Amino acid sequence: MTSDARIVQDGQSADRAGSAVAAGPHTTAGKLADLQRRQDEAAHPGSARAVERQHAKGKMTARERVERLLDPGSFTEFDALARHRATDFGVAANRPYGDGVVTGYGTVDGRPVCVFSQDFTVFGGSLGEVYGEKIVKVMDHALKTGCPVIGINDGGGARIQEGVVALGLFAEIFYRNVIASGVIPQISLIMGPCAGGAVYSPAITDFTLMVEGTSHMFITGPDVIKTVTGEEVSFEELGGAHTHNTKSGVAHYQAKDEDDCLSFARELLSYLPSNNLDDPPVPPAAADWAAGPSADLEITDEDAELDTLIPDSPNQPYDMHDVITRVLDDDEFLEIHSGFAQNIVVGFGRIEGASVGVVANQPMHLAGCLDIDASEKAARFVRTCDAFNIPVLTFVDVPGFLPGTGQEWDGIIRRGAKLIYAYAEATVPKITIITRKAYGGAYDVMGSKHLGGDVNLAWPTAQIAVMGAQGAVNILYRRELAAADDPDALRAQRVTEYEDTLANPYAAAERGYVDAVIRPAQTRSQVTRALRTLRTKRQTLPPKKHGNIPL
Repeated sequence: MTSDARIVQDGQSADRAGSAVAAGPHTTAGKLADLQRRQDEAAHPGSARAVERQHAKGKMTARERVERLLDPGSFTEFDALARHRATDFGVAANRPYGDGVVTGYGTVDGRPVCVFSQDFTVFGGSLGEVYGEKIVKVMDHALKTGCPVIGINDGGGARIQEGVVALGLFAEIFYRNVIASGVIPQISLIMGPCAGGAVYSPAITDFTLMVEGTSHMFITGPDVIKTVTGEEVSFEELGGAHTHNTKSGVAHYQAKDEDDCLSFARELLSYLPSNNLDDPPVPPAAADWAAGPSADLEITDEDAELDTLIPDSPNQPYDMHDVITRVLDDDEFLEIHSGFAQNIVVGFGRIEGASVGVVANQPMHLAGCLDIDASEKAARFVRTCDAFNIPVLTFVDVPGFLPGTGQEWDGIIRRGAKLIYAYAEATVPKITIITRKAYGGAYDVMGSKHLGGDVNLAWPTAQIAVMGAQGAVNILYRRELAAADDPDALRAQRVTEYEDTLANPYAAAERGYVDAVIRPAQTRSQVTRALRTLRTKRQTLPPKKHGNIPL
């Protein structure tokens, strides 16, 4: 809000206050005027100067963000007139309505969502008892009604003046994040500072979105780090959007500005169901597709381009995005975690209008090898899809796990096992296409038939084996190669023999480990047919309290 608008608003509030006095506080007219005055104050709790500072940083106010996120006119607010009850350190003299957070419910694309938006213009967005109670209430409402909850974070952590009660409410929020996990989608938008204990609520949610230049997340800030360790680091380098989207993997999307962040959140919701008992939404234009086998599955010119995508040299990379977009509706792919662990690609798309989750090795980065970060990134995504009834479509071109002492010492055995666990545990439809390499344990891990893959397909370019031909020949024929007059010629001969015998899709097809070997151009139609037949899939796991994933 501009300064002029604030002056006008303050003048209107004063007029209403005067009207209430003129009408008498005990008359109906006076009470209505008093209510209107309080509502006006609740709608504009921050000072004009604080709002101007917010806008100067390229940041919206809490209410502006809610209005931009939700469908116009759909927001219904909870607890607009709530005020804190603290008395220590002089805070009793400042009791703004709302207590620094806007909470309520509305719709996105006509579907109900709950939302809370922290207000940095009030107490720096810090969380106190009433503030925390408001968030807890809206989260409970989301759980009861089975709708997503979106948290817009822009706050300074616990309100120091309220002491341990603030810490208690943080834990109440964390508890509900855990209870809601896998039940309703939870999305966190970091649109300012989020520090200390406050970071753990977004960490538990399903997706965390950050804004370049204005959002920061960290447990301990630069000043504390310098005091304790002597290390100097900036806010941006320590916990900015780029850091958490490329290094830590904490964030799932790096937005260029707040509008981009809010728009991405709306788009993300379009792929997710309202809760774990619902199916993902189907856009109206695609409803006929989803209702029956009416789509044209003839091979198109775009499909045929896949026939020439795989290079003849097994060491030459190609972009797996070219495969993904040709299979999805309208070439649309909403990639998640795009800057982190780029050797694997995850994201959402649609086939015949219905949501699918895509997991794919990326030969353009580390030759598509699996490492710690890629394993955990993919495992988390597969589990998210499974929680919300979204089929998993996997594209495989993986030469193995990344070798090295760093990987071994940092726990690739335990952390790579998370991907095995995720695929094996998932009961949603699972379709896997092997485009080229599928070597060793990495073949097993990437949605193989042995881990419960429902429909597993391979291109004729697939190489399914314990290891690559070069490595296998060097081991199998080590002595023969050492004694040969021309070891290079012999090695080439043995490599060809190995590839003809084992490094192809046909040995796996003979054993039913892949259900069919198909032309690359047939991929879209085969995946579509597979998803049609898997719509009625029903699978339950043995009764248990919960599994023990290797965390």
